[in-house]
Amino acid sequence: MRRLPDQNIVIIGAGLVGGALAWGLARAGERPLLLDGDDLSLRASRANFALIWVQGKGVGAPHYARWTMRSTRLWPEFAAALKETSGVDVALKQNGGFTFALSEAELERTHEDVVTVARELGDDATEHTLLDHAETAKLVPAIGRDVVGSVYSPMDGDVNSLRLLRALHTGMINLGAAYEPHCEIDEITPRSGGFQLKGSWGEVFAKRIVLTAGVGNSRLAAMVGIHAPSVRSKGQILVTEKCRPFFPYTSATLRQADEGGVMIGDSQETHTDSIATNQDISAVLADRAIRTFPCLSGVNVLRTWTGFRVKTPDGFPIYEQSTAHPGAYVAMCHSGVTLAAIHALVVAGEIATQQAVLAGNTFPGRRFHVSQN
Repeated sequence: MRRLPDQNIVIIGAGLVGGALAWGLARAGERPLLLDGDDLSLRASRANFALIWVQGKGVGAPHYARWTMRSTRLWPEFAAALKETSGVDVALKQNGGFTFALSEAELERTHEDVVTVARELGDDATEHTLLDHAETAKLVPAIGRDVVGSVYSPMDGDVNSLRLLRALHTGMINLGAAYEPHCEIDEITPRSGGFQLKGSWGEVFAKRIVLTAGVGNSRLAAMVGIHAPSVRSKGQILVTEKCRPFFPYTSATLRQADEGGVMIGDSQETHTDSIATNQDISAVLADRAIRTFPCLSGVNVLRTWTGFRVKTPDGFPIYEQSTAHPGAYVAMCHSGVTLAAIHALVVAGEIATQQAVLAGNTFPGRRFHVSQN
């Protein structure tokens, strides 16, 4: 059993949320310790689609739409700072994004979501354009005849997700943070002046802690008096061999990475604990991709994987400091790539300066408490 030296601040969970906060804290002058899980831990950060996406987000929740837009606008600054601190280019691309529709009903639903968000935001709304097939084909000549139209938003983009995770970890260490793998936390015990963290590997004492353990946050948050519920949401992705560039933009279901491979996604399973891929889902994803871009019909799929998204019951983030045990924070969200910039450049600073609330107190976990009266 190991006993690590006492720490000022420990972050539990080394994915994109934990990595962004550790990088931001280190940049702010802190020396956080980032604890990672085991190699086979459920890791959304290794299975994500790597979108920076605002289109249609925040229906009925303009505060979330504004939060997403704010982070998206911070991304160029964030990407430059990551390269400066890590030497890693995360291949940021913000040329805009399309939501392609294969039926008029799909197009109507997509456009209605975008229009609703724009109406709720008023003057703050982002630009978007409804395009028919011919108008879409002028911008994206490779689309197939089955694409009836699309919605285009110029703010959307993507990055290389594996490079992003590497840049965060390399950059935070260069800035003075520390990283320990294979340190799953089983027990958090509030003590005088901080928190005792224990696992099968050993223990460490921290004056402050930040819980960024993804799907494991619900269990850990309860130990420090924070309600952080989550729902099961499993997604599946296909990745093709490298091919010639044909899609310089991005979309919610298909994107061509900077290295040439094509990522295909857009599935959700809510009633399974299995991490195995589902070939029926793979077939549907491949069929829609080929209908959207017929040039993919002769391209080989090299690999496929699944991952469990980090999702709260209403789909919005949770940022909260415990009132019962001050110094314990929770940060969890679905859009770890989109929100990485605001986590690193804003939320990390709030934690570093020991603010009483995070993110303007607009996303507390206590919103899920329901009165029994």
